[in-house]
Amino acid sequence: MFSQTLEYALRIVVYIAGAGGKPATTRQIALATHVPESYLSKVLQGLSRGGLVSSQRGLHGGSVLARPADQITLYDVAQAIDPLPRITYCPLGLKSHGTRLCAVHQRLDDAMAHVEKVFRSSTIAELLTKSTGSKPLSESWDTEAVAKAEEKPVTLRVARKKQRA
Repeated sequence: MFSQTLEYALRIVVYIAGAGGKPATTRQIALATHVPESYLSKVLQGLSRGGLVSSQRGLHGGSVLARPADQITLYDVAQAIDPLPRITYCPLGLKSHGTRLCAVHQRLDDAMAHVEKVFRSSTIAELLTKSTGSKPLSESWDTEAVAKAEEKPVTLRVARKKQRA
């Protein structure tokens, strides 16, 4: 129902909001949210264009929310990344339907209208404070643990071809 990019964007915004105004580096965000670092920049650019995140380069740089978390809704994130689709005319192009949707397409649009209503009324701050028995982003939520993980050097194992004698 929702694109992977929107799922990533929601994870990213929730993580940045949970950092309490402290800039989060790309590496920290990637580790905590399980968003591939190579794709993270694209998502951050979309969030930045949407006025939700601002980023600063440099030694103490990183990404922060452009507005308080209680002023950013799930709908805002969706609109910045992958707007929720609504059905306003017959998807089959049937002229007899015009803008009057058949029962099937009306139900689909009703469902999206409900999702839109929930997204418009749900803030990022609420996601961080709502008690559901688990925190967003699971074990990766601890920003200090992510920061420590970022300090550890990454070692890559390179497969070497056997040399023929």
